Amino acid sequence: MAIEKQRAARRTDALSKERIVEAAIGILDSGGEGALTFRALAAHLATGSGAIYWHVADKDALLAAATNDVIARVMADLPDGARPREAVRSLALGLFDAIDAHPWVGTQLSRSPWLAAIPQIFEGFGSRLEELGVPEEAQFDATSTLVIHVLGVAGQNAANARLHAHRTDRTAFLNEVAQRWTQLDPTRYPFVHRVAAQLPEHDDREQFLAGIDLILAGIGAAHPDPPTRT
Repeated sequence: MAIEKQRAARRTDALSKERIVEAAIGILDSGGEGALTFRALAAHLATGSGAIYWHVADKDALLAAATNDVIARVMADLPDGARPREAVRSLALGLFDAIDAHPWVGTQLSRSPWLAAIPQIFEGFGSRLEELGVPEEAQFDATSTLVIHVLGVAGQNAANARLHAHRTDRTAFLNEVAQRWTQLDPTRYPFVHRVAAQLPEHDDREQFLAGIDLILAGIGAAHPDPPTRT
């Protein structure tokens, strides 16, 4: 009995919030939000649910911690010494790739704007725009526009992941959508007809970055000074 208590104590001592969050991310990646339960997490960590509750209050807190951890890794991986414009693009692509790899993060960012991850994203973009020479009175609007673009794509990617959970052929699905577009009245939807053929083969990542570049171009046009800092 004494030995069993010692083993249990060692498992509890070894358990940390970091280990719990890491395990939660693994479960979320493999099974989605529905698969993350304290029972599943306890089984994965070979511990009791009570030991987990000691570190994390509830599932919402666990989801928040997992989301914050993923975003913090993106921030930590940003290259040093990059020019402000390239730093904005690197941050945006880092966020896109992280959310693409962990679609549940997109859901959490869209669902819970008070997450610590959101200030991290605002700080990342805002500080680079300040370096870019955007006037202080325009920084909030410019930063918000970038964040809204990221969160919009994050939410869409999360929705796509849920919709296509049992479908692996993205091109086939988009071909079906393109076919439906071409069946619409061409006099009412002439533009949709023209771009329908591009839908199945378009690259989501490149399209996302094109949006970032458009926003940066707009910011640069509105606030062209100082030209030497771009």
